[in-house]
Amino acid sequence: LDAITIEIENVNIDALEQLEKEGKRIYPRPSVLRIICNKALQKEYYSSNQIPTSAYILTNNLSELVANKDFLPAVHKLAEGGYDGRGVQVINDENDIEKGFNQLSVLEKLVDVSKEIAMMIAVSDSGETAIYPPVEMMFDRDLNQLDLQLCPAEIEDRVYWKLEAIALTTVKNFKSSGIFAVEMFVTPEGDVLVNETAPRVHNSGHHSIEAHFSSQFDMLWRVILNYPLGNTDAIKNSVMVNITGAAGEQGPAYYEGLEEMLKIENAFFHIYGKRQTKPGRKMGHVTILSNEKADLMHKANKIKHGLKVIATKI
Repeated sequence: LDAITIEIENVNIDALEQLEKEGKRIYPRPSVLRIICNKALQKEYYSSNQIPTSAYILTNNLSELVANKDFLPAVHKLAEGGYDGRGVQVINDENDIEKGFNQLSVLEKLVDVSKEIAMMIAVSDSGETAIYPPVEMMFDRDLNQLDLQLCPAEIEDRVYWKLEAIALTTVKNFKSSGIFAVEMFVTPEGDVLVNETAPRVHNSGHHSIEAHFSSQFDMLWRVILNYPLGNTDAIKNSVMVNITGAAGEQGPAYYEGLEEMLKIENAFFHIYGKRQTKPGRKMGHVTILSNEKADLMHKANKIKHGLKVIATKI
């Protein structure tokens, strides 16, 4: 074993630190995972490195949440253990406080957001960087989960330069090679705030498999093998649609409408092979290529309405 990487943050960091001491190359470094795995430490990292992020307060229990009721409306996020929309609660007012968490959490001020943007950045062992075009993420508010995303994001040049500068600062201060997804809020005034960072290949980069010359997976291999970083340019514009389990459906998975959807031109289906479905579970994704936004959105909506993951009746 010469090198190791991760596919999810919730791993045995102690073991990775020991491997690093033994001379193994870890992507990203365990010190980065220590920060990323704890949302409280992650927010403090942004603050200490002058990276713009929404205002926040750390709370240890519901009593402290009550004591900070004047800070509402806000989003309450578990410091550890939350994933993919879980461990997150919107606290609009005092009536919602019971929805909060009775352990270390981040109470993050609710901000007015016009767009949610993600940027993938690769960092080589020598510090060279490769930046993918920004994507606009559109969320299912009920599931608090990525629904679809558009690449490239439709943003003004002045906002793009802010996004790039802030994302680069976020990644470079980790002092680690690897591949990173930096998720950011853009306010109506054009300000940029970092929301979260993922130190790995990420859902917001899955479109790169078909839509870019070097996918996020190819790029990570290049980083690990010390090859030159790849070309992040898009082959065509794209939209990615997440396939999730339908509401009210739990059991053996069946993809209703898939055969018809496969007829759609320039749509690439990735079915994850999960045998069981449940509401909101990520079951796959589809990447659609076209240089016409109207064509992208038409096909995305066709798939969203024509493909449904249900439970087969036994």
